[in-house]
Amino acid sequence: MALLEVRGLKTSFFSDAGRTKAVDGISFSVDRGRTLGIVGESGSGKTVTALSIMGLLPDAARVIGGSVLLDGEELIGAPESRMRRVRGSRVGMVFQDPLSSLNPVYTIGAQIGEAVRLHDVGAASVDAEVELLLRQVEMPDPRSAARSYPHQLSGGMRQRATIAIALAGRPELLVADEPTTALDVTVQAQILDLLARLQSQSKMAMILITHDLGVVASVADNVVVMRQGRVVETGAVDALFAHPTDEYTKQLLDAMPRLGVG
Repeated sequence: MALLEVRGLKTSFFSDAGRTKAVDGISFSVDRGRTLGIVGESGSGKTVTALSIMGLLPDAARVIGGSVLLDGEELIGAPESRMRRVRGSRVGMVFQDPLSSLNPVYTIGAQIGEAVRLHDVGAASVDAEVELLLRQVEMPDPRSAARSYPHQLSGGMRQRATIAIALAGRPELLVADEPTTALDVTVQAQILDLLARLQSQSKMAMILITHDLGVVASVADNVVVMRQGRVVETGAVDALFAHPTDEYTKQLLDAMPRLGVG
């Protein structure tokens, strides 16, 4: 059985002007130890899909249909108290912009420590666990980083800190929403390599959300291509790259940079 199964998920936004479909009946699954890439342009519904799974939708949005099963447990409609436990231990999320997802008035160590304490770690062990997590994400000088505030770190170091927070509960599934978008090209590659190593070492499942098929090619096992809230193509990465069937997928592939061109 897949670790995560999404079946016919529908999510809409509601306003005085009416209803806007953001996710329109999508289905996919993720197995333990595997990475699924969800790719699409801005507005395709990929981030709303992640927020629907996590139970983190804004007030104007809600899931109106479908099912999200985590190891057989239905998450849609689960009480917030239950979803907090799921987010704290079974599923971790890395957000797109680390500067906005970190609290500017607390040190990195304090923020990771808060996540650690949610998992019944004794007070005497919190600092050691924080340092261990920072070493796991290959943070340069972990002790110094733990004492630093977010604005004192580079973009890549901030993203490593958010990954450490997401890993604090030893999750079975990591959802990474455009984790390299705000970073320069060199740091992007480092973060992607880090995520791939962490996934391989821990055998957790991972969903990687991106607009870049090149990112999918370097990290994912399987891919879901989304457009206007719907899945237009899905399959193993190698097969999809070799033989795309949907015209939109072909356009995304054609838009990828090619070595020696330009």
